Amino acid sequence: MEVGIEVLILLPFVSFLVAFFTAPAGVSGAFLLLPFQVSVLGFTSPSVSATNLVYNLIAIPSGVYRYIREGRMAWPIASLTILATLPGVFIGAVIRANYFLDPRVFKFFVGLVLLYLGLRVLISALRPSEKIKELEKKFKERIEMMKKRGLPEEAVVRTRKVSLSRIEYEFWGEIFSFNVPSLFLVSFAIGIIGGIYGIGGGAILSPILASIFGLPTYTIAGATLLGTFLTSVFGIASYYAINYPPNWAIGISLGIGGFFGMYFGARFQKYLPERTIRFCLSAVIFVTAINYILQFFL
Repeated sequence: MEVGIEVLILLPFVSFLVAFFTAPAGVSGAFLLLPFQVSVLGFTSPSVSATNLVYNLIAIPSGVYRYIREGRMAWPIASLTILATLPGVFIGAVIRANYFLDPRVFKFFVGLVLLYLGLRVLISALRPSEKIKELEKKFKERIEMMKKRGLPEEAVVRTRKVSLSRIEYEFWGEIFSFNVPSLFLVSFAIGIIGGIYGIGGGAILSPILASIFGLPTYTIAGATLLGTFLTSVFGIASYYAINYPPNWAIGISLGIGGFFGMYFGARFQKYLPERTIRFCLSAVIFVTAINYILQFFL
């Protein structure tokens, strides 16, 4: 697919805004840029999914850097989810190329996935766990300091226990843990969906970790972004293998804006309350999901 130079110049501005507002939730924004490419650019072949992964490849490293530098990278989560999603991404790419060639069917699938994500994020924001409430309480108590300095120095991720059955870590005085086999299976399924959609899986994994597993967004954002980056590399190779290579011009143009949006969005995260991040993310997801589902029936 060829696009004019004027369009390529405008694409970084679009991706910057998307990345800036999604990076605090540990999401690259690719799940919003794919509908943009389909609806605005008219890019509907399976190669659009591969192009979306190119955006991830360029945009994500800056956000990952910020989370590592500020001590909010949960390495056990990142390692486990990457290991599980990689094979799923390849399976998803094959399914996309063989069963989702009709743009209407693909849009409907995208809409359903986004609708589910939006519901999970909204529920987690309306009914936070006790540990999330405690983090919110600490956030409010330090709000004046937050305005000046952000999260305190002790608000970093510290791994406490790693085993084949359970992983446990500490963040800001609270202990969080999750079941390893459960997260592995969920991540594998997410890899398949992410491979079909062309998002690397982070947009699906982040709300699930926050809502179903009850983990704070502050601690999962860096891990899901890192996982999305590595699975995107594998996903691009998978699309090449099935003869649907990405459009590098579009992917790079979007990636340039996303690189800067991701960096500043990740840096800005520490100034936002946990539930504010979730409410904003769910609103954006709902608008996109409803639009795509309606297009299938109209």
